[in-house]
Amino acid sequence: VLAFFVLLCHALLPAASTKAQEPPLDPRFGAVEAFRDPVAATEAGVAWDRILFYWSELQPSGPEDWNGYHVPDDWLQRAVQDGREVVGLLKHTPAWATDGTEGCGVPRGLDLPIDDPGNTWAAFVRRTVSIYGDRIHRWIIWNEPDIEADTYGNEWCGSMEAYYQLLKVAYLAAREVDPGAKIHLAGLTFWHDRDYLDRFLGHAVQDPTGPDHGYYFDAVSLHIYFQTESVPFIINEARAALRARGIEKPIWVNETNASPDSDPEWPLVRPRWRVSLEEQSSFLLQSFALALSSGAERVAVYKLMDTGLPPGGEPFGLIRPDWSRRPAYEAYKLIATHYAGTQVARAERYPLYEVVTLQKEVGSTRVMWARTGSEVSVALPAGGAQARLINQTGAEQAIEPVEGSYRVTLPGARCADEYLGCIIGGRTFLL
Repeated sequence: VLAFFVLLCHALLPAASTKAQEPPLDPRFGAVEAFRDPVAATEAGVAWDRILFYWSELQPSGPEDWNGYHVPDDWLQRAVQDGREVVGLLKHTPAWATDGTEGCGVPRGLDLPIDDPGNTWAAFVRRTVSIYGDRIHRWIIWNEPDIEADTYGNEWCGSMEAYYQLLKVAYLAAREVDPGAKIHLAGLTFWHDRDYLDRFLGHAVQDPTGPDHGYYFDAVSLHIYFQTESVPFIINEARAALRARGIEKPIWVNETNASPDSDPEWPLVRPRWRVSLEEQSSFLLQSFALALSSGAERVAVYKLMDTGLPPGGEPFGLIRPDWSRRPAYEAYKLIATHYAGTQVARAERYPLYEVVTLQKEVGSTRVMWARTGSEVSVALPAGGAQARLINQTGAEQAIEPVEGSYRVTLPGARCADEYLGCIIGGRTFLL
């Protein structure tokens, strides 16, 4: 019985060799704020980073301000040096630019032409892209606008229609400066407003200028947390909303993770979402595999490192504030190494367990975990004379098929959440 998460990779080399060649960096796998520890990011195989550009920090006092220290060039130069793409996220209205609430208020002059100086948002986007557009070509416009006002986490106090105008202005202003700029929808939480994307798209298709500009966005962004099986569900819901309107766009999972509440190095008390350090690792391995099998173009963990975290704050980082690494850091390295090069991903769900097959140009990796609290034994057809088993710490061993199958026992999930039970699958195996 293998009582740990295992990665089983088909060995197409002779049986005596169990060490696989290091795969190239896969551009699909990212980590939010990788610049916080670029050495660790490079070691982990992080291929893209998301950096926040606070309008209120870049132009705190007026349209003539520019605080270049907010996003230092060193961060961007290091990313280029290490081969990481940077994706910028624009948000947070300064007080001088809105008649509403600082931070979440609708920018003043948003309905004016983009070349009108009174359109404060257009001027800001144009200037930002002018300064950073030689290094950043992807811009996410705002964050989680589907969280209502007066709700924890709210960042946009305008209507859905106002958000569409915000997006439209950003698209036009950015492309004036950088015709190749890609504009991404703000990351949506889904659970705060399950119909937000559908309503947004319904509004977008009413704009007669929309079709000629791809409805003013190039990708959908999703944020998916805590529940393994939410990953394919939410991605499929987003794709269905797009297709119902006759729109095809890439889907990115810009944030995914399950922060632990039982890290002895970072005590946390919260009313729900019971997650161990081991489960955080399992969640990442499961969520990234399911995102690939659901057709996500890219996936990123939120986030590489916890910084500025107050006592009792939720510890999402793969790296703690004291620079020590949580076990999930090693899980991310396994993803960047062994999920790299996937050409076709396919998920098969059974009552007691799930298998995701990641087909490569040569060979494959199968990821497996128990879906319930019950231990389950599985037999998978052998695709080679030998396979590698890799646990969540990266330790390896070679195994051989028995009667044409690799046989693996999947330990049951912990199922400790008092509301939903098995929110994360058990320690996981891949073949």
